Amino acid sequence: MNPTFDTDRPIKHVSRKAIYTRLEARIDYLRSFLDFNTDDIEALESGNKYIKALIPAVVNMVYKKLLEHDITARVFMTYDTSNEKPIEDFFNEESPQIKRRKMFLRWYLIKICSDPTQMEFWRYLNKVGMMHCGQERLHKLNVEYIHIGACLGYIQDIFTEALMSHPRLSLQRKVALLRAINKIIWIQNDLFAKWRIRDGEEFADEMSEVIIDDKEGYLGEKKILGDGSTSGSSTDDDRSSFKSSIAPSGQSIAPSPVCPFTGASRGDSGTETKIWAE
Repeated sequence: MNPTFDTDRPIKHVSRKAIYTRLEARIDYLRSFLDFNTDDIEALESGNKYIKALIPAVVNMVYKKLLEHDITARVFMTYDTSNEKPIEDFFNEESPQIKRRKMFLRWYLIKICSDPTQMEFWRYLNKVGMMHCGQERLHKLNVEYIHIGACLGYIQDIFTEALMSHPRLSLQRKVALLRAINKIIWIQNDLFAKWRIRDGEEFADEMSEVIIDDKEGYLGEKKILGDGSTSGSSTDDDRSSFKSSIAPSGQSIAPSPVCPFTGASRGDSGTETKIWAE
């Protein structure tokens, strides 16, 4: 029996070369495949204050998690998770270096709450991915992909539990906001992976360039390292510090591409979530 083909069904053409050589084409394909559409944009616009309200505790929780394991804690000293030289004394959450990196992660999470309709948004996520693969920095940062994927999955899990347990958001709004933020996280995941995988390597000479100057801490025109630090310390259970409807300070921060590879672990979870505790 011969197979039946539906010749009237439209098939979108995707240029294999384009998705490896042009960031715009790659993003268009990912958004189309994931159905990242106007509903997602509207959900983010109306609900990003809930994401922003979670950011301070998320930062502490991610850094705790990273500092729990020597293979991820060492990257803050060696700039390379593959460097296994012995470390006698690791940084802790109160170390100035960790406080500064917490600030970077906070900027990054604020940035992903900005406008994904602009290509600059996706260029930023792509630069973040590039910065972690040991390229284009005076002090090269090499964070192997297994740790990147685990960190993104951890952040996604925190957002899922936090938003689904919100006491006043309707189920419809919770689902809409989670779908939107999860799509962004998965596109970010791809923009980390693209710098690691070898698919499309035959087009390497034609891939879009990311311009970086030769000064440590600078990406293009934007400064990515500074002397600021976060104040205060995390508690044993950062989930209890979330507030249900209070966004971070209205002070405008111009986030720059920075290392989101920073964070802390969640405390012991009980049968009742404390994320939105009043």
